[in-house]
Amino acid sequence: MNVQNTSRPITNSFDLISLKEMDKVKMMNRMDTKYWFSQDSLQHILNLTSSHYYLLQINGENLMSYSTTYFDTLDNRLYGEHHNGKLNRYKIRKRKYINSGIGFLEIKFKNNKGKTNKKRIPADVDKLDLNNEEISFIESITPYHGNELNTSLTNEFTRLTLVNKNFMERCTIDLNLSYQHNDSKIKLNNLVIVEIKSDGKPSLSPLVLALRDNRIKAAGFSKYCVGRTITDSGIKRNSFKKKIRKIKKVTHINSDLYLIN
Repeated sequence: MNVQNTSRPITNSFDLISLKEMDKVKMMNRMDTKYWFSQDSLQHILNLTSSHYYLLQINGENLMSYSTTYFDTLDNRLYGEHHNGKLNRYKIRKRKYINSGIGFLEIKFKNNKGKTNKKRIPADVDKLDLNNEEISFIESITPYHGNELNTSLTNEFTRLTLVNKNFMERCTIDLNLSYQHNDSKIKLNNLVIVEIKSDGKPSLSPLVLALRDNRIKAAGFSKYCVGRTITDSGIKRNSFKKKIRKIKKVTHINSDLYLIN
């Protein structure tokens, strides 16, 4: 499954930042605020905020490609905890950062205060089986055992990464999201997912203010849960029905697996 860049936003008004310079704002322990909306609004939002942010560039490219494989138990406990509103929950994934040629096994933990902590180790993401080092890493910081985890979903997307010039905030803008689960493949064209990562609530963020001025409100979006919901007809989905209906309107998706009418 290959990512197709259905459109490239115009970003030449941004000052640039390198991956090394961006290390100042890794935000591995952070507050996340998400927004999602039609791509028709994106260029205007970028134009409004370009003077406040640096744009990440790697090897002359600023629209980066990512590939992610998620892990879950056979009874879908990680998905189920999110679906059921459990406050302390995990996501386990292997992510390939294609432009930089690196990959990690990453574990995200969201606590009951709404704060996200991410830990990771380098990994060969082309090998989906977990090796002994990766299993030990998982078992050292999660309640899950390596031998109960299986690959459950793959997604691909492209990303713009912005760094606030005050170095207190990092923002990702994801486009061209597509999913694969077994033989099911679905693309969410026209969808933009913005995630603002900061040490606290980003109430004064220039990007937040621009989104607010354009009547775009914060709304949770789990790539993993959305992907499982729209590619697996047998999975529990009651908590996500309203969100999926809205996503369907934005993406104009037409798929028999998109079972929520």
